[in-house]
Amino acid sequence: MEITVEDLLDKYKTMVKIRRFEEKVSELFAKGKIPGFLHLSIGQEAVPAGMRNVVKKGDYLISTHRAHGHMIAWGLDLSKMFAELFGKETGYNRGRGGSMHICDPNSGALFASAIVGAGTVIATGSGLSAKLRKTDQVTICFMGDGATEEGTFHEGLNLAAIWKLPVVFVVENNMYAISMCVKNAMLCEKISDRAKAYGMPGITVDGNDVLAVHKAFKDAVKRARDGGGPTLIECLTYRHHGHWEGDPDYTAEVYRKREEVQEWLKRDPIKIFEIKLKEMGVLNQQIIEKIEKEIQVEIEEAVKYAERSPLPDPEKIIEDVFSTTDGV
Repeated sequence: MEITVEDLLDKYKTMVKIRRFEEKVSELFAKGKIPGFLHLSIGQEAVPAGMRNVVKKGDYLISTHRAHGHMIAWGLDLSKMFAELFGKETGYNRGRGGSMHICDPNSGALFASAIVGAGTVIATGSGLSAKLRKTDQVTICFMGDGATEEGTFHEGLNLAAIWKLPVVFVVENNMYAISMCVKNAMLCEKISDRAKAYGMPGITVDGNDVLAVHKAFKDAVKRARDGGGPTLIECLTYRHHGHWEGDPDYTAEVYRKREEVQEWLKRDPIKIFEIKLKEMGVLNQQIIEKIEKEIQVEIEEAVKYAERSPLPDPEKIIEDVFSTTDGV
């Protein structure tokens, strides 16, 4: 697989940035500085990083309640992201969206939703839009394994297949839909096998191997951009934290066995990629420390920006919530 040194380092930096961002978010949430619910993707960084330098300006992103990593990999600004999580006016959605609904339509990051499985049908809409306008825009639609049990998953994939829409459906299979193990929710061996029912390619990759994810994205995006229609990619990965910050499983391991968690922690995607890049001669300790320092400074400045930003004016709280039409 042809990939430049710059791209390799970019993927590594992206993974580290996502990890450090979410570690900081977890810390601030525990201190009561971030309101609402919080779902972290620590352990899953290789999936969004694999998307980097495959999509291009003009493409679309549809995300989930676990959206931070997707948005950072898409290129969103950390200061505005922190401000949104803090509920501040300077956030991407003026503090109205928070962690589960953060998005930036101006950059193509159209949608993030707490409604499980909602993205698949939204993605068919953006895919149909691109096809009708005869552009080469591709939609990347992320979801968790639990979303594949929803009716919208099947409706979205079926319609995208029938109309050969330029959509790449990506399942981040971290094995648990809240506390329901995927093995107890379906009999098929792989989620990607479900693609066969809709006549589209389905592929399962190691979601902790960023280069394997990159290859899957590259092939699927090319197929979509060339008019070949949708693809379903299943990325096998694992979330290190609980379903949400406060989920007792994070500390008490209520529904996940300690041995299982420990085995997956050994397969940390950042450590795996770090070792590979050192073997390739692309990375060394000096470069690692430089990257860590740069990201730390960026995060500290972003948090300061969010802390000093104003809260929304209560009198304007419903602005941008309802659509209005002149004369009605």
